[in-house]
Order: sequence, then C-alpha cells, then structure tokens
Amino acid sequence: MAVELKSIRLHGRVIVTGTIQAVTGLRIGGRPTGIEIGGIDNIVIRNPLSNEPYVPGSSLRGKMRSLYERFTGADLNYPIDAVRIHSCSREVAVSAKRYPDCLVCRIFGLPGEGGRGENPVVAEHPTPLVVRDVPLTGESRKRLQAENYSEVKWEASIDRITSAAVPRQMERVPGGAKFGPFELVQNVYLQRNVEDLAEIFTALRLVEDDYLGGLGSRGSGKVTFDDIEVRCMGQRDGRYVLKGEPRTYDEVSHVLRDDGKDLVGWAARLILT
Repeated sequence: MAVELKSIRLHGRVIVTGTIQAVTGLRIGGRPTGIEIGGIDNIVIRNPLSNEPYVPGSSLRGKMRSLYERFTGADLNYPIDAVRIHSCSREVAVSAKRYPDCLVCRIFGLPGEGGRGENPVVAEHPTPLVVRDVPLTGESRKRLQAENYSEVKWEASIDRITSAAVPRQMERVPGGAKFGPFELVQNVYLQRNVEDLAEIFTALRLVEDDYLGGLGSRGSGKVTFDDIEVRCMGQRDGRYVLKGEPRTYDEVSHVLRDDGKDLVGWAARLILT
C-alpha cells in the first residue's frame, strides 16, 4: 500500500535566471500545422500566438537530466516510448541506488508510474526542480523578425550504395540569437534540496559542453548560459519574501567555482535559518 505524505513544509525557493545564447544554429523541432508545397521539411517549435521560436522547458530539463544520468552512471532502467531513463521505482530498478540517495531522482523526480504497484517508491516531497519555457529576448526578436526568426539549413543524406544525395531542409534559429530570461526554480523542502544546487549547475555545464535540441552531432545546438542571477525566497514573519541580495555570475563556470560550496552555504543560511 502506498504511504501518503501527512505533511510537508516549503521553506523557500532558490530562483536562477539568465540568458541562453545560441552559439550555433539551434533546432528544437515542432509539429507542422499543414502540408505546404515547397515548404520546409522540418520546422522549429514556435509560440502559436506570436509565431516566435522558444526553448521549451521540457527540452532543457530533459537534456539536463539525460546528461546528468550519464555523468553519474545511473542505470537507464525505465522505458518511456523509444527512450530509456533512470528511475528508482522498485518495480524496475536493478541498481542498489534508491530514492532519496539517488541524485537524479531527487532533483528531477520519478516517473508518474513510480508511485504505483505493490512496492511503490514514496518521494519525500514533490519534484523540487521547475524549468520554465524560455522566449526570445527583445533584442533578438527585433533582429530576427525580418527573417521570420529562422534560417534554413540544407542537408543531404547520401545513399552508400549509389552515392545519390537526397536533400532536405532543416529550420534553425540562427547562431547568435538569445533566449531569456530562462528560469529554474529549486523548491526547498529539506536541506539536501539546497545542497543539490551545485548538481543543477553541473547539469547546465554538461549541456554547454554538449548541445541542446537536435542535429548536435552535425554542428547545431551549442549554447551558453550567461548573465546568471540567483536569488532566494523564503519565510519571514509568516510572509514569503526575498531574503538577502541576489547574486550575479557571468557564466555557469563562475557559479561552480569551489564546487559551488559557497553558493550552497549562502542559500542554506538565508532559507533554512
């Protein structure tokens, strides 16, 4: 029988904002709304109201999780459609790791099915990390509007037998575009949620050294996370308020200096004391 959480306390939140700089063309695919003769084969995802491309929070969060799973060597033991992720669900787990000792599940959460079955895994709190959608910055919006916010990259698949080339069109947001502000929200229920801040920035650094979106092995998707600001929200006299002054960093590597211990200690003092 599943164990229900009787009570839980939200001590505060650590909110991380900044900009995503597309160093090379960025392609996060969308679904075409119809068949258009002479149209682009593979379009980017766009806001249906403004027609502007954006970075879905699910794409950024999923890439962070995927790379962090590999970084920690977590077992990819849980199938979701055509991919496999790590889950500490006792029905499928084959490793000795179990929530709450598993950093992957502790930060990014369990699949919806993780709490079902005869031996469900019971999380100590809701998934702490929230990753929001990221729009184009105002500057990039103005600069790219005349080009419909995108570029078309021609590629060709080569038949290895006949050497015949089959061309195709891939839509990308041009390199140099900026998205922002991105916003990551780490809810703090336990002290370990604050300690996991350094791991979240490690996941962002892994994305910087890899790629975001598709076609990464063919040059697309290199990004950097810049103009970072970290602020702490918490309780004071029964009110939800900003605690302390925000901290600013030029880039992710500056946050990770000294393994992020300085940032963790600062946030813990503000939120938990």
